[in-house]
Amino acid sequence: MSNRVRTAIIGCGKVGHIHAAALTTLPESKFVAGCDSDGARAKEFCEKYGAQAFVDVKTMVREARPDVVVVCTPHPLHSRNTLDAAEAGAHVLVEKPMAASLKDCDDMLAACRAAGVKLGIVSQRRFYEPVQRMRAAIDAGKIGKPALGTMIMLSWRDEAYYRSDPWRGKWDAEGGGVLVNQSPHQLDILQWLMGPIDELTGCWANLNHPFVEVEDTALAMIRFRNGGLGSVVTSLSQKPGIYTKVHIHGSNGASVGVQTDGGATFVAGMSGILEPPVNDLWTIPGEEGLLDRFQAEDRERFGSMNAINHYHALQVSDFLRAVLDDRPPMVTGEEGRIVVEMFTAIYRSNRDGRPVKFPVAADDRLLTRAAQ
Repeated sequence: MSNRVRTAIIGCGKVGHIHAAALTTLPESKFVAGCDSDGARAKEFCEKYGAQAFVDVKTMVREARPDVVVVCTPHPLHSRNTLDAAEAGAHVLVEKPMAASLKDCDDMLAACRAAGVKLGIVSQRRFYEPVQRMRAAIDAGKIGKPALGTMIMLSWRDEAYYRSDPWRGKWDAEGGGVLVNQSPHQLDILQWLMGPIDELTGCWANLNHPFVEVEDTALAMIRFRNGGLGSVVTSLSQKPGIYTKVHIHGSNGASVGVQTDGGATFVAGMSGILEPPVNDLWTIPGEEGLLDRFQAEDRERFGSMNAINHYHALQVSDFLRAVLDDRPPMVTGEEGRIVVEMFTAIYRSNRDGRPVKFPVAADDRLLTRAAQ
């Protein structure tokens, strides 16, 4: 393979445009094709980015011969799209969440292993500088062992948001609510920094969105294998949106944290990132005075770039380099499955009234309107 890979997109909607911006500018990419079941949308999208338009995935991978395919379709379609691309020999980068069910995740992993291709999951907030600082501090032992992790999202979605796409807010078309759509980034960061999960107890509710089927709020208590504890509070019921944070507290008493979003989390194609991601907590002995400097650096950086495109491009570049260098991407399919395990465990715990042990097995019988 040369130092460029042929790339394509499945799903020419709002998120597809963010990935197309990366694939048409990154030096590792030669963007060749886009595919959407809506032929007119595929044609308009591909004319904008100078690519060939398709309405069928198998036809696209056969005729355009992409080395890498980025999947940007609604969550329940991720598995079928991934299987079609992998079976044709293309590496696959999938927008979050990996899928709406664990069975879909397992099918995707098996197909990519069988085809000998790489599978990556989009979680671009891992690339935020404040998150990278936290990971570096934890890896260096500066907080001791991660002992307590908290994720809190207090955000908002209005009725217009759910009406913007016909698949939003429905169990069968979206796979879930705030857990499946808005929370995967922070769930991923929490487990990435705290380590493997032993068991989870959770519950969910729809507090103030009667016009949708799915949950707008969920809670979880987590016990990690290292003995640490964690909590999740995630909600779309706080108007107009307050903040989203992940904090990690160590066994030596030191703490590090990030505010990944201020106000309501951004909606691809509908809104921007309102506030810069910043470290909002840093009590490592001898480094307490660094917090103001970190925040100043992050605010200055945020003001000089398009944050939405920038961090997606960093992750797309990482995946393309993983293909070129034959190494794992930063966020693998196996790690993407963990996030699906987390929200599946919350649904199952709410239904059964008891903790759910990890790893969580796929179970078709549980994939019902309110159980997942």
